[in-house]
Amino acid sequence: MRNKNYKGRCEKRTSEKSREICRIYDDIQKTYLSVLEGRGDIAEIRCNVWLEGLEMGDYTSDFVCIKADGELLVRECVFRKYLTKPKTVKLLDVSRTYWQRRGVQDWGLVIDEEK
Repeated sequence: MRNKNYKGRCEKRTSEKSREICRIYDDIQKTYLSVLEGRGDIAEIRCNVWLEGLEMGDYTSDFVCIKADGELLVRECVFRKYLTKPKTVKLLDVSRTYWQRRGVQDWGLVIDEEK
């Protein structure tokens, strides 16, 4: 989950499963995009989807995917070192609640490997 107006370094990638160019901001997103592209149950990938109407500001979810059966899959990418930060915890909780209110059951985190 990131601020919608994030101005950091961005890599633009195309995907056969995405209608738009995917903007990738870190290695976790880059790796997970490849994982999603290889999954047969994923029909469409959307990157950095705006969470419309949040009171706390303009934020995006990292990946919102449509599965072959029509269900949504939402993933937030987080570096392990930030998991205990209060702001990160709050943002992830807001994302989970936002998507649950919209009927999404498959919400989860993608975390970098432990070193």
